[in-house]
Amino acid sequence: QLQASGGGLVQAGDSLRVSCVVSGDAISGYAMGWFRQASGKEREFVSAISPDGSYTIYSLSVKGRFTISRDNAKNTVSLQMNSLKREDTAVYYCAASDRVIWSESRRSEMYNYWGQGTQVTVSS
Repeated sequence: QLQASGGGLVQAGDSLRVSCVVSGDAISGYAMGWFRQASGKEREFVSAISPDGSYTIYSLSVKGRFTISRDNAKNTVSLQMNSLKREDTAVYYCAASDRVIWSESRRSEMYNYWGQGTQVTVSS
């Protein structure tokens, strides 16, 4: 089970950290990803991190502003979001995959476990 938290209402330029705690299994064997879905839009890839944390990948829209990290000892993955923009407003979902091919890690189809999402709203 994946439980995302940390969302909220912030102003443009602010920072926010969302986290995902996994229960039921150790995440050390999973690639972890963050996706987001804005109202009326399709779900889109945000970032992913390899099982040991040695590889990370970001969408172009967040690269340089967001940082993904994981703590396998705490079964937690986090997304630090800086310099937030209105267009970052969305429901943010964490996802886990025990079958991801790293070159395909941007694809939601590669993830077989999903959290319930946490709302991030950025006002101008």
